[in-house]
Amino acid sequence: MAAQDRIAAPPATSPNVAGTPAASRPTVPNPPVTNSTATNSPATNSAGISPGVTSPVAAAATPTATPTPTPTSYDPKVRLKELVTIEGVRANQLIGYGLVVGLNGTGDRQQTIFSVQSLTNMLQRMGVSVSPGLVTVKNTAAVMITATLPAYAQPGTTLDATVAAIGDANNLQGGLLVMTTLKGINGQVYATAQGSVVTAGFVAGRSSANSATVNHPTVGRLPMGVTVERAAPSVALGNVIRLQLKDADFTTAARISEAVNKRFGPVAHADNSALVSVKLPDTYATDSAVFVSALERLSVSPDREARVVINERTGTVVLGQEVHIEPVAIMHGNLTVEIQTTNTAVLPGPFSDAPAQVVPQTDVKATNEKTRNVVLKQGATVEELVKALASIGSTTRDVIAILENLRAAGALDADLEVI
Repeated sequence: MAAQDRIAAPPATSPNVAGTPAASRPTVPNPPVTNSTATNSPATNSAGISPGVTSPVAAAATPTATPTPTPTSYDPKVRLKELVTIEGVRANQLIGYGLVVGLNGTGDRQQTIFSVQSLTNMLQRMGVSVSPGLVTVKNTAAVMITATLPAYAQPGTTLDATVAAIGDANNLQGGLLVMTTLKGINGQVYATAQGSVVTAGFVAGRSSANSATVNHPTVGRLPMGVTVERAAPSVALGNVIRLQLKDADFTTAARISEAVNKRFGPVAHADNSALVSVKLPDTYATDSAVFVSALERLSVSPDREARVVINERTGTVVLGQEVHIEPVAIMHGNLTVEIQTTNTAVLPGPFSDAPAQVVPQTDVKATNEKTRNVVLKQGATVEELVKALASIGSTTRDVIAILENLRAAGALDADLEVI
């Protein structure tokens, strides 16, 4: 340990050695490496080791060129895949109407006329003729089916669907969706749906006065119950690929264009805040899908807009990191007014047949708390604002009111969005 301490110390500062020319310095044999505290020799270092000779102790004590690892910091770069979509590469919504059968008496009632009509029409197509007035539909429910057809979906692909009752059925648990077709916005059939309905809720009890409902039993999922019958109407990739920004921003569009040009050459151009056009390079002339895959893996630092989102219904406040507060002093106090009315019965006098009268007595009480103040300096951040408001005991409702006043005073450098 003594030798290690001496190695970490600066070189010997003897003026004779430092000022003597190298040719006139005396030659001293190199002593063996020991942990003794012998006096330093002019031709050796403080550990008694000749220059140019590496000691195991020195090798262990001398820091290497590898930098010390630092804590992982926030990397603002995001994959291009999360920032843009490809023009023409989009999902399509499908919708259909069908019947869920096999319910345990929880289906539609007789008042739901279209359920009876749908059931009789289906039976007629199967060669069974029955009068609608003789059909009981308590085990059947009319439903709407919705599904999302992904881009480039091919025939035979299976998808999930959502099934929802449109009549007065109170539970779809245990039901089976009979085969039905799903159509797109153009009226063409793209898929068929059939299978068991899975619900995340249930109803316990028969009567409405003595029953318990968990979650939402009139909506269920059809896992892998949709089969694609026609290819999705997607646009083929051409020589120009247009990237549509999910959040339109000129700065982000310019950064995307710069990142693409840096990787593939001058092929990208930002048309506006929501669109970046990219020409297909010659090296990817026959591999447009591979080129799009390479585009999606690029990393870009998006420019985030300073925004504060407030939901007054739930009392939720979301503040971004880019929000800054101008120098401002905040004074906040609560004024509580409480009004209580008590009805007092006044009895009539003795030997009187008059009825007792009810006289209301109103008590008004006002309480004004002491004003609490907060002072924010130049460049204050959201974190400092939140800590300052928490230190004076502000509730979420107080924070919402303070933020709205800060925005009105011009001291909040962000957009205030109320949802």
